[in-house]
Amino acid sequence: MVLNDSPTLDRVFHALAHPARRRMIRRLAGGEQNLTQLAAPLKMSFPAASKHVRVLERARLVRRRVSGRQHLCRLEAGPLQQITAWIEQFREHW
Repeated sequence: MVLNDSPTLDRVFHALAHPARRRMIRRLAGGEQNLTQLAAPLKMSFPAASKHVRVLERARLVRRRVSGRQHLCRLEAGPLQQITAWIEQFREHW
């Protein structure tokens, strides 16, 4: 059973609460992208996109590596398992 007061769970829910970050997660599910690629369809600046990616990194949903001037991001979907486990507790109520 997943604890309701898990700090990791809180960080993941917080990260997924913003629509821009959910769109970034969907895009990264297709493979690694640089920060400029992630920001372009959202019509946001590099610094704004970087702040969103930092939230995703704190939740351990995204891993960023810097190669030269590029910030390359990839999905780390492991924390989504905790979300699934937490939600499953309520399946009987659906």
